[in-house]
Amino acid sequence: MFSGFVHLHTHSSYSPMWGVPTLETLCEAVHTQGHDTLALTDTNGLYGAIRFLDVAKHLGLKPILGAELIKGQHRAVLLAKNPEGYANLCRLLSARHEQEPFEFIETVQRYRAGLVIISDDVVALTAWQAQVGEDLYVELTPGAELQEAVTFSRQSRIPPVATTRAAMLRPTDFEAHRLLRAIAENTTLSRLRPERCCASSHWLMPCSVIARALPHVPEALGNTRRIADQCATAWDFQTTIFPSFRQMSADGAFETLRTKTYNGAVWRYDVLSEVIRERIEKELAVIREKRFADYFLVVDEIVRQAPRTCGRGSAAASIVSYCLGITHVDPIRHHLLFERFLNAGRNDPPDIDIDFPWDERPKILEWVFARYGAKQAAMVANQNTLAARAAMREIAKVHGLPAAEIGKVLDLLHRRADFVEVTTDATLQTWAAQVCRALRLNPPWPDILFWAGQLQGHFRHLGLHPGGVVLVPDEIRRYVPVEPSASGWPVIQWEKDQAEDAGLVKIDLLGNRSLAVIRDALAAIAANSGRIIDYAAWDPISDAPTQELIRRGETMGCFYVESPATRLLLKKLWTTMPPARRAQADVFEYLVAVSSIIRPAANVFADDFVQRAHGQPYRALHPLLDTVLAETHGIMVYQEDVMKVAVALGGFSVHDGDQLRKVLSKKHKERQLRDYQRQFYAGAAARQISRAVVDQVWAMMMSFAGYSFCKPHSASYAQVSFKSAYLRAHYPAEFLAAVISNQGGYYSAFAYLSEGRRMGLTMLPPDINASDWAYRGCGTTIRVGLMHLKALREDFVQQMVAERQAHGPYRSLQHFLDRLQPETAQTTLLIKAGCFDSVAGELTRPALIWRLFADQSGKPVGYLPIPTEYSTQQKLAHEFELFGFPLSGHPLDLFTEVPAGLSTLPARDLAQHIGKEVTLLGWLVTEKVVSTKKGEPMEFVTFEDRTGLYDATFFPNTYRRYGHLLASNQAYLVTGRVEEHFATVTVTVSRFRPLSAPDAEETLSLEDDVSDPYTVEHDALSPNPLRHLHLDL
Repeated sequence: MFSGFVHLHTHSSYSPMWGVPTLETLCEAVHTQGHDTLALTDTNGLYGAIRFLDVAKHLGLKPILGAELIKGQHRAVLLAKNPEGYANLCRLLSARHEQEPFEFIETVQRYRAGLVIISDDVVALTAWQAQVGEDLYVELTPGAELQEAVTFSRQSRIPPVATTRAAMLRPTDFEAHRLLRAIAENTTLSRLRPERCCASSHWLMPCSVIARALPHVPEALGNTRRIADQCATAWDFQTTIFPSFRQMSADGAFETLRTKTYNGAVWRYDVLSEVIRERIEKELAVIREKRFADYFLVVDEIVRQAPRTCGRGSAAASIVSYCLGITHVDPIRHHLLFERFLNAGRNDPPDIDIDFPWDERPKILEWVFARYGAKQAAMVANQNTLAARAAMREIAKVHGLPAAEIGKVLDLLHRRADFVEVTTDATLQTWAAQVCRALRLNPPWPDILFWAGQLQGHFRHLGLHPGGVVLVPDEIRRYVPVEPSASGWPVIQWEKDQAEDAGLVKIDLLGNRSLAVIRDALAAIAANSGRIIDYAAWDPISDAPTQELIRRGETMGCFYVESPATRLLLKKLWTTMPPARRAQADVFEYLVAVSSIIRPAANVFADDFVQRAHGQPYRALHPLLDTVLAETHGIMVYQEDVMKVAVALGGFSVHDGDQLRKVLSKKHKERQLRDYQRQFYAGAAARQISRAVVDQVWAMMMSFAGYSFCKPHSASYAQVSFKSAYLRAHYPAEFLAAVISNQGGYYSAFAYLSEGRRMGLTMLPPDINASDWAYRGCGTTIRVGLMHLKALREDFVQQMVAERQAHGPYRSLQHFLDRLQPETAQTTLLIKAGCFDSVAGELTRPALIWRLFADQSGKPVGYLPIPTEYSTQQKLAHEFELFGFPLSGHPLDLFTEVPAGLSTLPARDLAQHIGKEVTLLGWLVTEKVVSTKKGEPMEFVTFEDRTGLYDATFFPNTYRRYGHLLASNQAYLVTGRVEEHFATVTVTVSRFRPLSAPDAEETLSLEDDVSDPYTVEHDALSPNPLRHLHLDL
């Protein structure tokens, strides 16, 4: 065995739909073979480069950065010898994706400085050798074309180098590679052409196997070490690359920031107290030390392009951000921890997130790219991967299965797979076999499930991050490869975590529909009443009606606090809170906490939080927590609570505590998390804290894994929530019209219309002379807009409205036709929707349609009879067909079949039947599937009848029996026990069926007898359980 051999051409799963191994398995395999160095050369990109450096370092491997550049018939492996080579590699890869045509040979020659080039492309090698012969090698790979490459190397005197071109770890992985290729080529396995795949010999051969294939060119193996020694492996991406503000010097930028901050402080506070000045100076000192002034000024300049924004994230803890107008929450008033945003030990750049109204964000991005140019700016990527359901669907397609069967099986798996009892030691293959056996799925479905588990998570293509923009002071393509996105914006090849780890500064410019709701509602209020509300100065936190609305949980439509879970938690918190505590409790501060504690892994702590907020005595897990978590009653609610507890109990530094908090929110950080866990346990042991207590505290910390908020972020959201709630409390018609028009929120348009009726608002039908594209609210009425009329074009409606505004209302259908000469199909939609009813006189809707067609045919209409008007049921059906929901009634009006003698309870009366079994009518509003600690799915569903909303729970056994019946646009009979918890009322479902299907009790179940009683173990919900295959969608 040649001990000096180095793998210089390998592909991981970051080679889109080509490489089989993950970075972890690739590096582990190379380490197991006894190597100390590895080059990662994914196809046309550095998609996983930063992660590769981390994984390789952990295993003691020296990482070489490279890529295989491919275009048409040309290909070459490019390895970075030094930083100049890395920059040129980024430029080359960017050109490969952005330039059309891409001149392969000429572009590589232009940017080859600092690069080692390895290829068997005779034409390209000959051209490059004619220019400069150094750092050029002929690639020798065991296989059919080996001898041809050896011959060319000897004739051209270009030295050879041995590679494996490994796209697999072992020969048996070839099937996985073929599946990836078939998916990428959108073909079946039987039709997949061999030339669209790698050779079956392209696996991670150990040195001994390669040596046997190259006995006549031993120098090819030795050259791998020679090349590796020339390439940089001590890569350092720790230096932050800040954007430059108008090419100012560091001192000039800082003084500009200081001046702007103090000017803004006078605007915010009027009189600057010593506390305010000290906080400003403290923050400015850190900003100057870290050289962050340019960053703040750049963000300030962007924010000034829009009058309504929400600066959120940890930046809301900064008084500098507040004074600049980047954020709108006073960090002193709300006791926000600046160290969560910036601290002396923090090496990574600050992260400021800015929300803009969703329909204004494109113009903001246009401004940013116009200001900085595509040379300095690019969007952050989303690296789209094969998710579980997509993997199963795609693999089934390449097996040639029909679409109908695929859809049916996937739905069955989604509803039923988690109920299958599998052996505890099941491998992925045995798990797939057991699930398919239980669900009676024939081959090839066991193979499909197995390979879906193997291939889920494989990188497919780049998408756009919702709002992340990277700005650099010079040339972005020297730091990271850039590609064009489908929307036209340039996008870097890294997602946000790799971008941040590489020192790139990301600014999140995100679209927020609720800001547009607030904007449109304020405009309507000004138009209707003349009252002008200044968004920037408006602070409704102390408004009593708004506070009371939030206490009642009547927050449907209000930003971030309208979900069923949040509304229920608000009711639990405030309805039974003792009057003395209620009088002192700060509604805004509790709303901040509620916004943070509603997260998947924190459900188990919500009830404890409510009980303690009500004054129930409790003992903290440790006395130190009484002080650290005093404001949240001894429960960790915010991300910075992780940092504070780590410092107090584990002896962490502030920097280490902040890094632990950060690691909890990141993917691919399991190893670092284990290191911090050991550090925390050791620090707690040194303080004589019992292991049992440490276990419980660590479990609470783990509830922040993935999705969680810091307090400044929650405070920023809560402020927008308060503004939404204020509008709902004082201007409900304008508010709900804006909610529906912006098509945002948790619920459907129909659900909001129903809520409006419950609030006492009148819904006015669509009208040719009164409706616009959007909904309009005024006083106690909402006029339905035309935007939800299916197939009605917006440009036609805008033309219709403009004509009406310019020349007055339409007097009749004929008057409308004469003025607009509209398409027959568009006008028919308006007639069937009732838009001409107000000008129709004695004419019915059928009569109007007859006259429309007569007009289009050029025939006189005077002789036409007047048909009978559509019945109420027909009109409801038309509304359902045209809008997707009824306007003149409730959808339950369409379902008249109720079993004889069955009495149904109105939802508004549920509170009078606590502990009793009742039957209700129900129209599904929204649903949420969760998993118990046992990994069994269950579901929370919100229904409504004609009298109100109610929340229902399908525990696992009930969900097993009836879950497949849940669907939108369907009426149900819901039977269950009425439960009360903290004065909130819910229904635990026991029986369930569609109203229009009397025989639906004949439901599918996995076992004949599903009589296992529900146990208290189901009460503690958990996020997705660790399973072989995540079937959650």
